[in-house]
Amino acid sequence: MKVCMIGTGYVGLVSGTCFAEIGHEVVCVDNDKKKIDILNKGGIPIYEPGLEELIAKNVKAGRLTFSTSIREGVERSLFLFIAVGTPPKEDGEPDLSSVEKVAEEIGAAMKDYRVIIEKSTVPVQTGKWVRTVIERFNKNASEFDVASNPEFLREGSAIGDFLHPDRVVLGVESERAREKLLELYAPIDAPKVVTDIASAELIKHASNAFLSMKISFANALSVICERSGADVIKVADGVGMDRRIGREFLNAGVGFGGFCFPKDIKAFISIAGKLGYDFGLMKAVDGINQDQMLRAVVKMEEMLWNLRGKHIGIFGLAFKPNTDDMRYAPSIQIISELQKRGATVKAYDPVAMENAKRIMPDITYCKDAYDTAQDVDGVMLITEWEEFCSLDLDRLKRIMRQPVFLDGRNVYEPQEMRSRGFIYSGIGR
Repeated sequence: MKVCMIGTGYVGLVSGTCFAEIGHEVVCVDNDKKKIDILNKGGIPIYEPGLEELIAKNVKAGRLTFSTSIREGVERSLFLFIAVGTPPKEDGEPDLSSVEKVAEEIGAAMKDYRVIIEKSTVPVQTGKWVRTVIERFNKNASEFDVASNPEFLREGSAIGDFLHPDRVVLGVESERAREKLLELYAPIDAPKVVTDIASAELIKHASNAFLSMKISFANALSVICERSGADVIKVADGVGMDRRIGREFLNAGVGFGGFCFPKDIKAFISIAGKLGYDFGLMKAVDGINQDQMLRAVVKMEEMLWNLRGKHIGIFGLAFKPNTDDMRYAPSIQIISELQKRGATVKAYDPVAMENAKRIMPDITYCKDAYDTAQDVDGVMLITEWEEFCSLDLDRLKRIMRQPVFLDGRNVYEPQEMRSRGFIYSGIGR
């Protein structure tokens, strides 16, 4: 089947490539000519494990191409996925202007029946506006269906998440669209949840909001554990054994980041407000997350007495392992707060440093963890990259000015760290 994926960010590029991998003919479209040039030359504009190889494989097989022309994609394809960015405005409401522009271009280019699918994360009831815009610019009066197919891809494991998902959500407005989309997704062995469009749109925001809530609950719990002498990992293990709750996303840390959870929480609060509901629960989730980043800096300050004039090493900058994504990364807020309090910062990340340099040009970037730790007064483990989970601790202690270690992801055991001579603090332990 013929697919056009409009937008080649994380969602669009991974989804388009994976559709090609399961046998469909895909054209990925983007108005960023530099990005399309990179892809046409065999490069890749983002970091995602396994994606570069999968793109090369499907380009060679003739199932995957790249273009800057939406019209070309509309003419070639039955399925038109809208996977453009929906960045937050100042009030948290998502900016849907790119979605509107794409809908307009699709309407103007259509000559035959097409299925237009929202892949971008959008507020509930966006599908109605997508239909309205296409109708206004559909000069040929072509038949079409609008649908919603939210993505649940995690950066760092996005290919596996697409090919082996927990579920595929399809919001449709007609039996024709339902049949077409089920045929498109037939090679994917997963439950197909078919709903109306509004329900599908809401499933996405509700899912991310609930997962964010679990993380913030664990972080709030970590504060209680510290103050009571309990261990948040043991508490989370015991709580997570309840099948109604589950252990995943109950890990305390320095806060969550990335483009999805922080953005979607604010968007969900805004959506609820427009519908006349004050979503206080989500406001608390967001507040706990912000507090957790500041709490990490306060912890480091308490271990060092003062931060002014101190040298701090940061292990990990990306918002999570296996990605170079710096959007809303906790490291940004933590480093900013360290600098406000007079500390000098050195940092290392296996893949995200080039992106980090554009955001934080005034810190020292290092070649590895040991270079980062050389002569510092303390280190903070912010992102749990695999190489930070198996450090030579004796070497690390020797090269540090003071053996102060803040483990922001609870990678190491407190007793072992202290037995090796570290002044150690985890989160909620």
